Amino acid sequence: MDLSIPSSFSEISSSRSLSQPSFQKLRLFPVICNFNLKSRKFPTRSLFWRQNCLSLRAQTSNGALNDGFVLEDVPHLTDFLPDLPSYPNPLQNSQAYAIVKQNFVIPEDAVAQKIVVRKDSSRGVHFRRAGPREKVYFTPEEVRACIVTCGGLCPGINTVIREIVCGLNYMYGVNDILGIQGGYRGFYSKNTVTLTPKVVNDIHKRGVTFLCTSRGGHDTNKIVDNIQDRGINQVYIIGGDGTQKGAGQIYKEVEKRGLQVAVAGIPKTIDNDIAVIDKSFGFDTAVEEAQRAINAAHVEVESVENGVGIVKLMGRYSGFIAMYATLASRDVDCCLIPESPFYLEGPGGLFEFIEQRLKENGHLVIVIAEGAGQEYAARSTHRTDERDASGNRLLLDVGLWLSQYIKDHFMNVRKMQVNMKYIDPTYMIRAIPSNASDNIYCTLLAHSAVHGAMAGYTGFTVGPVNSKHAYIPIARVTEAQNTVKLTDRMWARLLASTNQPSFLNSNGMSLDRIDGETVGMRKDNTKISST
Repeated sequence: MDLSIPSSFSEISSSRSLSQPSFQKLRLFPVICNFNLKSRKFPTRSLFWRQNCLSLRAQTSNGALNDGFVLEDVPHLTDFLPDLPSYPNPLQNSQAYAIVKQNFVIPEDAVAQKIVVRKDSSRGVHFRRAGPREKVYFTPEEVRACIVTCGGLCPGINTVIREIVCGLNYMYGVNDILGIQGGYRGFYSKNTVTLTPKVVNDIHKRGVTFLCTSRGGHDTNKIVDNIQDRGINQVYIIGGDGTQKGAGQIYKEVEKRGLQVAVAGIPKTIDNDIAVIDKSFGFDTAVEEAQRAINAAHVEVESVENGVGIVKLMGRYSGFIAMYATLASRDVDCCLIPESPFYLEGPGGLFEFIEQRLKENGHLVIVIAEGAGQEYAARSTHRTDERDASGNRLLLDVGLWLSQYIKDHFMNVRKMQVNMKYIDPTYMIRAIPSNASDNIYCTLLAHSAVHGAMAGYTGFTVGPVNSKHAYIPIARVTEAQNTVKLTDRMWARLLASTNQPSFLNSNGMSLDRIDGETVGMRKDNTKISST
C-alpha cells in the first residue's frame, strides 16, 4: 500500500479535485493531518477534514518538512448532495473573458491570512481563492436567485445589489432574480421585486438600499420554508455581523433538508469591524465624507476665541473611521475611540490637554467615535442597558454629553469661557452613495459571490484577504470583531500625528491587558465629578 506523503498542495487541496485513491491515501495517513484549529469547533461529519481545514506536513524536494499549511475551506453542495451534476462554465464562451489569459481559478489556489512570515515559521491559515471555476453546478435556466439586505445603512449596498444582478445576467445568463424587501422579515411577508439589469441600472448613484432593510426578524425555519416554496436556489445575503450569523443558520438548515441552495454572504459594516477581511465596503467612503465634518468643525473653531469643536463619527465597538479620518485630516487635536480608555480629570487627563491646546493654539478639534466614553455618559445620566431589534446596545449621544461636560467644567471649575461647536454627520455619511474606490470594491465582492455560488460553494462569505479575494467560512468572520489594536503601529502613528496623550500612564497605575499585551493603565481619575 502506498502511504507516501503528497509532495505539493496541488495533490491534496480540494476534495472536489481529489481522486478516490488520493482521498484514501490521506485518510490512511492520519499522522500528517492536524485538525486542532485552536478553539474553533466545526460540525462533525464523515468528510470532516475536507470541508473545513487541511493541515499538512508536506515533504519538500530536499527532504525538509514544510509544516503548518492550513486550508480553512468552505462547504460545497456536493458535500451533502454527492450526485449533483456539474456543467461547463458559460464564461468559457464569454466575449468579455475571451482575451483573459487564465479564465478560471486553479482549484489549488489559496490566499494566506498572514502575508508577513518568518523564515522558519508555520505557513499558517489559508482560504480558497475567489473567482470563476471551470465547472458550475447550476444551469442558467434553473437558477432562481434572491438578494436581501439587512441591518443598518452603508454606502455601496446598491452597488453590490446592481453587480450581483448584472453579474448573474451578463456572465451566466441568469434571468430569474428576486429582491427580498425589508430584510429577513421580507422572506415571510411576501415582499419581493423582480430584478433585472434595467431595473438596477442606476441604483448605484443613490444612497440607502434599493431593497429597504430592517433589523432582527430572523426566523430560520420560516425563511428556509419560503426559499423552498419559491423555488429559490441561490441566496445572496448582504449584512453585518448579526446578518452573517443568520446566513450561517440558513445554510445549516438548507444542508439539513438536503436542498440544492447556495447561500453566499457579502459582509457589510461601515465600522470596518468584520474580522479576517482587509476592510469592509463603504469604509473608504465614510472616511472621505467624515473629512467634510472635520473641516467644518476646524473652520468654526478657528473663527472664535477658545473654540472647541467636537465631531462624533460612527464606531460602536471599533474606532477605525475615527482613527483613519483623524490621520487623513491633520486638523484633529485628539481622537477618542472605544478601544482606548481615557479619563477626564487630573494630570494627563482630557481636560488638562484641552486647556493646554487652547493656550497654545486658541482652538482645538476632538473626534470621538460613538462608542467611546459610554461608561462615563451612562454613569452621568443613569441610563440603563437598552438594546435594538438586532441585540445591539443602544448608545448614548456621547458627543452631546462630552460637549456639555467640557463646557461646564471650564465655566464652573476653570472659570474660563469656551465656544463649543458640535457636529454629528452620522446619518449624512451612512446615506450617501459610495465613492469610486468603494464602487470598484463592491463590484469585485458581488462578482466573487456570484462565481462562488455558481461553482456550488455555499455557507461562505467573500472578501479581500491581503488584497486577494477569498471564500471564507461564515463562522470565521462572526467569531470575533475587528478592532483597533492599541499595540499596533497605526495607533502609534495617530498619537504621533496629533501629539495627544495616550491616556496610559505609569504613575499610580494598576496593570491591565490591552490587545493581549500587559500594559500599564491609569485607573484613578476616571471618576466623574458632580460639578
